[in-house]
Amino acid sequence: MKTKWWQTAVLYQIYPRSFQDSNGDGIGDLRGIIQRLDYLQTLGINGIWLSPVYKSPNDDNGYDISDYEDIMDEFGTMSDMDELIEEANKRDIKIIMDLVVNHTSDEHPWFIEAKKSKDNEYRDYYVWRDPVNGEVPNGMRSAFSGSAWEYDEESGQYYLHIFSKKQPDLNWENERVRKEVWDMMNYWLDKGIGGFRLDVIDLVGKIPDQEITGNGPKLHDYLQEMNRETFGNYEDILTVGETWGATPEIAKLYSNPERNELSMIFQFEHILLDQQPDQEKWDLKPLDVKELKQVLAKWQTSLGTEGWNSLFWNNHDLPRIVSRWGNDKEYRVESAKMFAILLHMMKGTPYIYQGEEIGMTNRPVTSIDEVEDIESVNMYHERLASGYTKEAILESINTKGRDNARTPMQWDETANGGFTTGTPWLHVNENYGEINVRKNLEDPQSIFHTYQQLIQLRKDHPIVVWGEFELVEDVQDEVFAYYRMYEGKKWLIVANFSNEENEVNLAALSDAKEFIISNYERTLTGDTTVQLKPYEAFVVML
Repeated sequence: MKTKWWQTAVLYQIYPRSFQDSNGDGIGDLRGIIQRLDYLQTLGINGIWLSPVYKSPNDDNGYDISDYEDIMDEFGTMSDMDELIEEANKRDIKIIMDLVVNHTSDEHPWFIEAKKSKDNEYRDYYVWRDPVNGEVPNGMRSAFSGSAWEYDEESGQYYLHIFSKKQPDLNWENERVRKEVWDMMNYWLDKGIGGFRLDVIDLVGKIPDQEITGNGPKLHDYLQEMNRETFGNYEDILTVGETWGATPEIAKLYSNPERNELSMIFQFEHILLDQQPDQEKWDLKPLDVKELKQVLAKWQTSLGTEGWNSLFWNNHDLPRIVSRWGNDKEYRVESAKMFAILLHMMKGTPYIYQGEEIGMTNRPVTSIDEVEDIESVNMYHERLASGYTKEAILESINTKGRDNARTPMQWDETANGGFTTGTPWLHVNENYGEINVRKNLEDPQSIFHTYQQLIQLRKDHPIVVWGEFELVEDVQDEVFAYYRMYEGKKWLIVANFSNEENEVNLAALSDAKEFIISNYERTLTGDTTVQLKPYEAFVVML
């Protein structure tokens, strides 16, 4: 593979609404992000994945776009956006725009036109079907509960929405739709952005009449056309596709450089391990660490030179990893560092979600009135109606709800964690006095400094970027250990994925030369048996 900047990079996801408010209206904005670029430069990241900032009525927090070439009023103006790109570039940080092209808002001019009549020139920009026996066209379901079909009284037809009814799906079979998308992408590329994160891109090849949503037969043709017409004509562009249903074989179709599609994808196989098989994400089951090891090892070894991994625990749709699979009480710092070390020593491009680098936690709720997220609210009412108890539903929301990741960034101990001088759009986690950026920056042993060190290790040591991966099989189930090997060098990474102490016996430890990084004080003894403390993680050079 020809080396690309994003293979050695670490990216940082910003959820603009919750990052930094600059004008006291309680909503994060672009000027707030500009104010915090020096902080991100100190952390050492190379790019920002920016969740959508386009014009939007905000039914799904910006993932419902009404104008792709304008900025949401609450976030600022296009000149603020231009300044953000420019100021980030000065610090060698590239802006990766979140692109939502599976659907638009129902307030997008295309859909407003499309609704006017069956013969409107924009009608075919969306997916319309006649009723079948006076009912919905078929059994397709919305990801946000209920049918994926919404009836339009005016025309007597249904339109498709895989998400909210205010997010009608675009018809990618229409060549004009694709050309509009290419033009819009080139508009942003010409502004000097570093690439795109492509929201639910695996759905654009859908065949509604066969109830095929993900991985439709034309999907890869569309992506090759996209590459040809847009970012393939620019230097050094990063593209990462959100693909919930990808296997390693499918991942190679997206990210094999010879196919001219995307740089990499987000795969979610590891993230689905704490839900009941073939159930919804709300149907919980405990994580089996053994399963996690197998899944991550599979993705580390199966792509070879035909693809590139993305590495992540958190994003705006997922609960905080330290609360989800770690211990956010007595071992919060240790477990947060363990997750960081375990992931950042793997092969691929790591993504840090805002607040992850200071160990921010989930924020439980006691009533649905405290919940903002449309997915959680819809699920609550649907499950309540079908007989679930309020307690059971709230447990699911507190475990998996998207608001957990969206509470405002905790900058310091001042009111609202320094996020806003106004009333925050979503409750700030009450633990901001203890968990915040200022405290992390002052403490050389903080989670922040572990992330900073890990980012630097990736820059300084080719073994982290290019090394082969080998899982250590003969250890206890809760111990996650693996080797990285490159040009005669060999590193051993060991992590105790548990609240309990665990003993590990590895012959390789007798060859340990030096500790690269660890989350507990430990000295080299030459012993092959080590008593691991709760959530202990370390990297040794052999």
